[in-house]
Amino acid sequence: MSGLPVISGMQAIEAFSKAGWLPHRQVGSHVVLRKEGSKITLTVPKHKELKPSLLRNLIKVSGLTVEEFETLLK
Repeated sequence: MSGLPVISGMQAIEAFSKAGWLPHRQVGSHVVLRKEGSKITLTVPKHKELKPSLLRNLIKVSGLTVEEFETLLK
C-alpha cells in the first residue's frame, strides 16, 4: 500500500468531484459532497493540509482505492 500524498481540502474536493461526488452544501469550513443515487455523504474540511488518517477514511467511505484516488489527483 502506497503512502498518501499531503493535499489540501480543495484538492481532495476536486479529486472526489471527478469520481462523481459533487458539492451539496457548505457548513463553515466543511464541504458536504453527495453522489447521485447514494445516501452516503462525504464531509471534507477546507484545510490547507488534510491528515492522512482523515484522507484515508474519506477514500474508504467513497468506495475508491488509494490508487484510484491518486489517479484522480492527476
